[in-house]
Amino acid sequence: MLLAELTWADVAALDRNTPVVFPVAALEQHGRHMPVFTDSMLMGEIARRAELELKNEVLFAPLQWLGNSHHHLDFPGTLSAEPRVYLDMLCGLLENFIAHGFKRLLILNGHGGNDVPGKQAVFEVRQKHRHRNDLLLLFATYWNLVADPAKAHPDLLQRVMGHACEWETSMVLRLNPGLVKNHANVGDVPFGNPFEPASRGWIMTDRSIPGHVGDPTHASAEKGEALFQAFTAGTVAMLRRVMQWDGASWEG
Repeated sequence: MLLAELTWADVAALDRNTPVVFPVAALEQHGRHMPVFTDSMLMGEIARRAELELKNEVLFAPLQWLGNSHHHLDFPGTLSAEPRVYLDMLCGLLENFIAHGFKRLLILNGHGGNDVPGKQAVFEVRQKHRHRNDLLLLFATYWNLVADPAKAHPDLLQRVMGHACEWETSMVLRLNPGLVKNHANVGDVPFGNPFEPASRGWIMTDRSIPGHVGDPTHASAEKGEALFQAFTAGTVAMLRRVMQWDGASWEG
């Protein structure tokens, strides 16, 4: 179900155990070869496919395209919400539907910079409603819902998600190849090791002058379709777990 197509009366008639999904992404630079709307395009496509598979079982809110992208602001075209403003917005989305009586809420993310505020949002809202044990508040990034996305296609070389990389470039090639510019010649920017396992504060120019991380040279639309299928399957599997939750227990 698409929230944007329902009336308030339609929403009021829904079972309050219906999972509600809030897809979130970003509008930010993706190197010299990819559109600034990449994350939102990809997240929107995965949400679209998941909704088609689940139909009347899950309610999908419209995609929130503004994200936490301050680390990309050195590149023109990037739009970013202030981090605390963004966190408060995510909390507000959850609070809105808690007020409407819904109990199983998932923020489904398509941008790495949203990871910290997204996890903080579900943490903060849960503390506010600590007297309730019937709330399931989740945050998930779509590429983390698959155990090994690199197995989606035998020719994938990249092992983890980068930025405007083989994976993302392949998926945009699948959706709209006319938006990808000369990806075979932009070169490889290695992932490196930023003092892992510590978490380092960074901006994109610390890692990459052209703005991408990884090697988009080997991207293809065929690989993109395989990745879309894998990421959609991972999303649907998570939502089925949400539907099967008993409404009170820690286990899921």
